[in-house]
Amino acid sequence: MTTARTLVLIPAYNEATRIAPVITAARAFLPALVVDDGSRDDTAAVAEAAGATVLRQNPNQGKGAALRAGLRWALDQGYEAVATLDADGQHDPAELPALLAAFQAGQADLLIGSRDFRQMPMSRRVANTLGRWSFSWALGQPVQDNQSGYRVLSRRMAEAVLGSQEQGFEFEVEMIVTCVQRGYRLAWAPIRTIYGDQGSHINPWTHARNWLRMVRQTRQTVRG
Repeated sequence: MTTARTLVLIPAYNEATRIAPVITAARAFLPALVVDDGSRDDTAAVAEAAGATVLRQNPNQGKGAALRAGLRWALDQGYEAVATLDADGQHDPAELPALLAAFQAGQADLLIGSRDFRQMPMSRRVANTLGRWSFSWALGQPVQDNQSGYRVLSRRMAEAVLGSQEQGFEFEVEMIVTCVQRGYRLAWAPIRTIYGDQGSHINPWTHARNWLRMVRQTRQTVRG
């Protein structure tokens, strides 16, 4: 496995109490970039102290906007691949070598870490299962885990999604559609399913409404 010109990108919002060990563990394998999405706490300062490069995005614009800002920075710096993971500890940085190896072995443009839904709390299991089923139907092919944020993108995949207008989690869903629509290589790799005391920044009603929009939009796109 080679990690030459690969960056780990960590979008973060109010994660000052959790982000330092994530960065420390990730930097054992890759340089780290944190995009602080308008946090009201000390996320940016903690991230810098942990050794990450930090971009500040004000005001808060959403995870999708933060990811695009980080991808744009990575491309400008000449990186050839970008791994993304969340700042709250739900993704284990120790799995980065395995994900990068799978990414390279499969010559993928987008590799997504797939969780075991059976290990999720019941409410999350139901929501993620229904989401996977509906999105697989809309896309016209099986999708193992459409909402996992643990991913590896090739340079051309990163370039392809910069024009997206999605601000929140929908960006990661649209990323899969873009990959399939362009005929790029989509791959999956198993990852640990980790749930602790992490809260959610997502309003459930807004999330549900946007999810239905994404399913409908994906189906229309696939049908042409």
